[in-house]
Amino acid sequence: MRGRIQSILVLGLGKVGFLVAELLHLTGFKVTGADLSPIKHKPYNTIQIDVTSPTDIEQKLDGYDAVISCLPYHFNLGIASIAHQKGIHYFDLTEDVPTTKTIIEMSKDSSIVMAPQCGLAPGFIAIVGASLAAGFERIRSIKLRVGALPQHPTGLLGYAFNWSPEGVVNEYLNDCEVIEEGKHKWVSPMEWHETLVINGIQLEAFTTSGGLGTMCETFLDKVDNLDYKSIRYPGHVQQMNFFFHELLMREQRELAGKILTNAKPAVNDDVVFVHASAEGWKNDQLFRDEFVKAYYPITLGTIDCRAISWTTAASICSIVEMVNNGSLPEKGFIKQEEIPLEDFLKTKNGRLYTGTQHGGIMV
Repeated sequence: MRGRIQSILVLGLGKVGFLVAELLHLTGFKVTGADLSPIKHKPYNTIQIDVTSPTDIEQKLDGYDAVISCLPYHFNLGIASIAHQKGIHYFDLTEDVPTTKTIIEMSKDSSIVMAPQCGLAPGFIAIVGASLAAGFERIRSIKLRVGALPQHPTGLLGYAFNWSPEGVVNEYLNDCEVIEEGKHKWVSPMEWHETLVINGIQLEAFTTSGGLGTMCETFLDKVDNLDYKSIRYPGHVQQMNFFFHELLMREQRELAGKILTNAKPAVNDDVVFVHASAEGWKNDQLFRDEFVKAYYPITLGTIDCRAISWTTAASICSIVEMVNNGSLPEKGFIKQEEIPLEDFLKTKNGRLYTGTQHGGIMV
């Protein structure tokens, strides 16, 4: 494959990481997957790596054009720093706000791309939201909602942990950025409760941390109201508030994650709901545009892919494609909301969001 990026190291071959490596391999990149216990018998090279060892990371990153971290967020700063020093393009899936802010500072004197937050939320949802907002002369509000849920919920939580428990606990407990009445604010998570319906299914949404990425910075003074919320089945937020606040599990985040994943393990039949809307004025008339989708598991060749896995993996792979083909800058920090949705959906991996082919393989 010709372009800026020939060889890619994918760190972490978990639920999403292995699929990132698979998709990039199918796209035509030279891929190496790295994990503490690498998966064998893959069509691409796999190596063992100790991500707790900076020395091992430094050695293993040599010779690659790009590195993608699919690891828990607390590893990302160390990896980003090494990539920055070595001049290797860096991509990750983090929703952690402090991590991203540090990477932004790092990217100011960077000769390579620094692109955190390339997943579903933050990531794809910001691309969609900015695309909707671009159609208005004046914007009143941008509302972004995403939920990764079991298709067949059970119990009062109505949930399954198909995503990192560390990430979910952070989203539920860290403060949330919003723009309210034109002012940049921080608000509490699991608040601003609302009801919405997608494809006849009643759902709830509430504030969670990290989903907006850098959108508050970008849209300050351009929009009156901007917020991100997670979508769940009705009653979920009440149970989680009880768990974290009345039982004080907020004081024991790691234990909270273990309890929740033990009670509600991952399922294969999941669904990802995306509900984005923008309101504003066109030709002096108030109008509302929406992007509402439900994404389900797909099969790529012989690989069965959960909805949360492929929507997350396809997003970061699409952005790598766009950096490679020159439709995104070759250096510096990449804001998700500055990525054109039309160009994103034209990539091999972006076309998965439209239900079309990937490398000749029907989905």
